[in-house]
Amino acid sequence: MSTIGHNRGPSMETGTGWRRHCWTRARADLLPTLPIEVVRLRVRRAAELGLDYRAYASFRAASGHDVVALLFSTNALRLLPPVPALPEPHHARLSAIEGATRAALARAPLTPEAVLALARGALDHAAPAPRPFAGWAEARRALLDALAPLCAPADAVLMVGDTGEERAWAEAARLGAYLPAERYFGP
Repeated sequence: MSTIGHNRGPSMETGTGWRRHCWTRARADLLPTLPIEVVRLRVRRAAELGLDYRAYASFRAASGHDVVALLFSTNALRLLPPVPALPEPHHARLSAIEGATRAALARAPLTPEAVLALARGALDHAAPAPRPFAGWAEARRALLDALAPLCAPADAVLMVGDTGEERAWAEAARLGAYLPAERYFGP
């Protein structure tokens, strides 16, 4: 039993190593061993989303959901000034996504309409990104407003971005996960 002032930290009694071993073993025994058919379905789903299996499995483990939507920043899509169009490898990758909404956050000076035009049908939705250096609450509100038309819970959305600021947006909105653009669009 704890006494007044106890911070409920680890016990200083002897046997800590054994208790840690027992806890680790019990935790491992609780984790499910997935049947091979479930693993095959998840590998197929990861491929439909353009993700490697490890990224998809991490998303499912962290959020408890399947990916309902992928949200890309214009930085991740390489829609940077001067902006001729979405690079062809990115267009092909986005066009191949199945079973999930493809959305983008348009950073100024781009507008959502311009991003959709530059994507040539590879995106389903675009919305304004939070303004540069926006506060936590403002960034959260902007992302939740962007997701509202998708009817997707925030923790079922995977954001693909390219900067630390965009990672902070994903955290502020409590999105399911953040993935760096080089990992998603890389080889």
